[in-house]
Amino acid sequence: MMIESSPPVAAALAAHGPVVALESTLICHGIPRPANGELARRMEASVAAAGAVPATIAVQRGILCAGLSPRALAKLAAADSVAKCSTRDLPLVLARGGDGATTVAATIFVAARLGIQVMATGGLGGVHLGGAASLDMSADLDELARSPVAVICCGVKSILDQARTLERLETLSVPVVGFGCAELPGFYTAASGLAIPRLDTLAELAALIEAQRGLGMPGGVVITVPPPAEHAMARKEVDRLVADAQAASAAAGITGAAQTPFMLRHMAERSGGRTVQVNCALAEANAALAGRLAACLAERRRC
Repeated sequence: MMIESSPPVAAALAAHGPVVALESTLICHGIPRPANGELARRMEASVAAAGAVPATIAVQRGILCAGLSPRALAKLAAADSVAKCSTRDLPLVLARGGDGATTVAATIFVAARLGIQVMATGGLGGVHLGGAASLDMSADLDELARSPVAVICCGVKSILDQARTLERLETLSVPVVGFGCAELPGFYTAASGLAIPRLDTLAELAALIEAQRGLGMPGGVVITVPPPAEHAMARKEVDRLVADAQAASAAAGITGAAQTPFMLRHMAERSGGRTVQVNCALAEANAALAGRLAACLAERRRC
């Protein structure tokens, strides 16, 4: 297998212990420096405090790594030229001996091959605005249909078409549930107006994952939680920021993989950095929940 696990991750997997996969695109392309490095450390600490082993996934000098040392994590956060890697990009970055930050899609691809059942991120990728005509949608969705990993997130990123993304996940037979909420969170905001099934305990989440595996279903499950209440933004404010960022992106001719980072930067500037604060707070909270769920699943396997 072309994946190099760190000693703590390898030991936990060998013992069938709890491990949580963490993506690295959030570090390299989602959060500005120096907040990105601090967030990476806090997410790993949150997973560990919940009783699980953090496994940040990234490509370093042509090696696909599951779990980074503190030094390697700091180096990744400070690097300037790190490729954004979805699943399709991994072979090329490995072949070139380059550095790569993994998206949700690439992270759950790696996690599934190692037997990691849970990952944490901020927001899920999905169908882009206007995607009904352009067919532009994140590889996160198709990868979720074939990788048996539970993704803890605050819903679909605010800059995407959340309703069509939910419909696409239904088509792909990927369950989407709310943990303590019956409405799909809107990433920066708790509100989206889209109803989803609600579960309220870790035992219920674990039973859902076990039932999916027991049925032999090939894909994963999306577990959504609202952003922390003290950080969440009003839906109207988020909608305005998204509309402004979309207009700026169109005016600048920004398309494809560059569009999401551009819009996130634009929203951060227009909100005075508030969107970055919300993103950091929700990502850390999601990591803590992922650690608790991974620990619960491991305990149930031992019983």
